[in-house]
Amino acid sequence: MLTPNLTVSENGTLCIGGADTVQLAKEHGTPLYVMDENMIRENCRGYHEVIAEEYGGNGLICFASKALSCKELYRIVDSEGLGADVISGGELYTALQAGMPAEKIVMHGNSKSDAELKMALETGVGRIVADNLPELKRLNGIAGELGKKARIMLRIKPGIDAHTHDFVKTGCIDSKFGFALETGEALAAVQAAFAYPNLELTGLHCHIGSQILDTEPFAEAARVMLGFMDTVRKTCGITLPELNLGGGPGIRYTEKDDPPAFGSIVRAILSALKSICKDLNFPEPFVLFEPGRSIVGGAGLTLYTVMARKTIPGIRTYVLVDGGMCDNPRYALYGSEYEAMIAGKAGMPRSERVTIGGKCCESGDLIGENMPLQPAEEGDILAVLATGAYNYSMASNYNRNPRAEMVMVKDGEARTVIRRESYEDIVRNDL
Repeated sequence: MLTPNLTVSENGTLCIGGADTVQLAKEHGTPLYVMDENMIRENCRGYHEVIAEEYGGNGLICFASKALSCKELYRIVDSEGLGADVISGGELYTALQAGMPAEKIVMHGNSKSDAELKMALETGVGRIVADNLPELKRLNGIAGELGKKARIMLRIKPGIDAHTHDFVKTGCIDSKFGFALETGEALAAVQAAFAYPNLELTGLHCHIGSQILDTEPFAEAARVMLGFMDTVRKTCGITLPELNLGGGPGIRYTEKDDPPAFGSIVRAILSALKSICKDLNFPEPFVLFEPGRSIVGGAGLTLYTVMARKTIPGIRTYVLVDGGMCDNPRYALYGSEYEAMIAGKAGMPRSERVTIGGKCCESGDLIGENMPLQPAEEGDILAVLATGAYNYSMASNYNRNPRAEMVMVKDGEARTVIRRESYEDIVRNDL
């Protein structure tokens, strides 16, 4: 099995977290997102424990909301001692509604509105990551109007090649995010931040990309960022106390993926940090990490009903399902690969090669091509694995399809955490 929380029952059906997926589909309908709470908690604890063991607890793990944002998930990660990073007013509102302490929230975004900045300040988020010079100016003005001092970090592009897809690389000079080191822009931003009376620069942030399957880019980013913090100390006479190294550890989407354990990634980063701090005689900073995919990605799967089978002789066989790019756009966006199986035939060999097609009116509405699968028939339940991240969070109402329900499984029992949208929900804001 792709992840350790997946098993095959005695009658040959796929189970996740002890729950029978065929029965889940029968009770809740399809498409259906299924998340394993125990696996999410284990992943949270794994990150939390590494910080405690390797760095004396001098840090904070902030769950990356963009991977999956819903109230129940915030409740879970908060109960495990994690904070959250949010990208928008909507993510911030959801986290706060779930009871996430504002001081444990980091507000991101490369194009924040005045309303979002005001919301972050009024609710008391712990840190706002500033992305560009106009934002610094606007934030200083808003903070002044509110009589507050904004605690900020600056997003820096460390110039690291993360060896991942171009669409999820974020740390190179040609990126819409942050301030570049190579051009002197980053140092100018630091000096500008220090000059604004209503801003308190607490540290620096970087994020080199997502779905990274190698340890070295993270360690190199730590080395680059510490070196720049030392430059700031020498140039500006101020020692910044915090360093946020973002997220990005990859997961196993297919059998060919071989990601390092996230614990080894964090250990490599912390080892590099401590070594560089020693060499530079620089105080070890309070460290923040922002994993998302590696916490929830492998903990989820999506269930569909097979609606039809279409064979084009000499070309391909389509297996058509009752969902598609409206609930998982990642293959349409950048060719992301997945593993799938017929849930009721999980004990059988995947003897066919098929293209899984969705119901949206787009030829590109596919979940995958040339995918190994058990023989699929109309009415079968199809499970697409490792869909816990960037599926629900990127879902849409394209073709006015309602967003799917999500259930959380714990010890074999499932509970609904996001209701299935109705047609009434879709037209609610129409006039």
